[in-house]
Amino acid sequence: MPTAWVARWTQGSGGPVIALGSDIDGIPKASQTPGVAYRKPMIDGAPGHGEGHNSGQAVNIIAALAVKDLMQREKINGTLVLWPGVAEELLAGKAYMVRAGMFAGVDAVIFTHVGDNLGTAYGPGSGTGLVSVEYTFTGESAHAGVNPWRGKSALDAVELMNQGWNMRREHLRLSQRSHYVIPDGGDQPNVVPSTARVWYYFRETDFENIRLNFEIGNRISEAAAMMTDTTVTRRVLGYAAPQMFNRPMAEAAGANIALVGLPTWTADEQAFAKAVQRLAGGAETGLSTTLRGVTPPQPAPTNGGSDDIGDVSWAVPTISINYPSNIPNLPGHNWVNAIAMATPVAHKGVIAGAKVVAMTSLDMLLDRSLLDRAKADFAEQGRRQKYEPLLRPEDRPKIEMNGDVMARYRPELRKFYYDASRYPTYLDQLGIKFPELAPTAAR
Repeated sequence: MPTAWVARWTQGSGGPVIALGSDIDGIPKASQTPGVAYRKPMIDGAPGHGEGHNSGQAVNIIAALAVKDLMQREKINGTLVLWPGVAEELLAGKAYMVRAGMFAGVDAVIFTHVGDNLGTAYGPGSGTGLVSVEYTFTGESAHAGVNPWRGKSALDAVELMNQGWNMRREHLRLSQRSHYVIPDGGDQPNVVPSTARVWYYFRETDFENIRLNFEIGNRISEAAAMMTDTTVTRRVLGYAAPQMFNRPMAEAAGANIALVGLPTWTADEQAFAKAVQRLAGGAETGLSTTLRGVTPPQPAPTNGGSDDIGDVSWAVPTISINYPSNIPNLPGHNWVNAIAMATPVAHKGVIAGAKVVAMTSLDMLLDRSLLDRAKADFAEQGRRQKYEPLLRPEDRPKIEMNGDVMARYRPELRKFYYDASRYPTYLDQLGIKFPELAPTAAR
């Protein structure tokens, strides 16, 4: 996994090991200039931070540097670990990290994720787990106009699998979510496609039903191959376990969240947020002013999203802290979600999140009873449910995915790297006068 890394720093010996993580990846075709409340791609067609993951490592690095200073000054023994969530949008990183033993010896994980409020939760996560699977059908090409009967269409098999799955949806649990795209549907219309691929996400709320839907999908793929005289193979690209967050850690973080509170937003920041909400067709409520705090377990999932931090939560006591660097009521996974990044809104949210992470890290380092309670809660979690990943020993990260996209756009992206030696902020480098609510005359 070439873009994965681990950074460690230790003071003394024998202290707790606290790992701070946050995701780093972006969204396809989400390139967008920050700080402007209108559509303005930085590079047409390029990927961008259409969720705001580019703000997360700043939270953890700021927190780690502050805690490091205190550990040195006060002679607090312990180890701080920084690590990135790689390819989270593909659910293609953390399960492999867990399998590789990256969290062996870690006492607690404090994860951060961009949001529009300051909060955390304990117990089952609000969303789903999933398995990400690519099915490859292989047939035989032929001239589609002259000898179509000589061909065996892999694309027909893909379409039949999709039809079969869509018919099956009615007979699946209401809690399931499933989606697919066709990365390869053939080369050109006059050639019967000899290969075709379809990529599925099968989402459910528990291990048993994720596995069940995966098995149903596998059977439907095999039936589609039989109907078209093609063959099918499958590759697990990623996995995300249902999340299970630690109550003692969440309650400790909740106390710190109450102390830190939400940022104080200016009138310009609120006007900017409402302009972005209007642009996105969302409710024009502005930035959050009511603190979310700690969310207890909900009777049912409140959304169908997934995050592979779930796998980490089954390996070590874990919480996830949302920090308010983005704007409420946006669609998510969209260029509009990139607008707040690098603005004062994002910066204030990062600082608030970093304070909570730093304070909670110190709690874990200094309060042995808190660490013991967190480990006891984690042990009870393991007694109730065992971790059941669907990764097979032969499954490997598909590190070549999006390689062609990045090769195409990286030279242009490099032109927009931040030069801190020349500009005090990234918006200054881009020539943006925040808040820019409408296009201005060419400069």
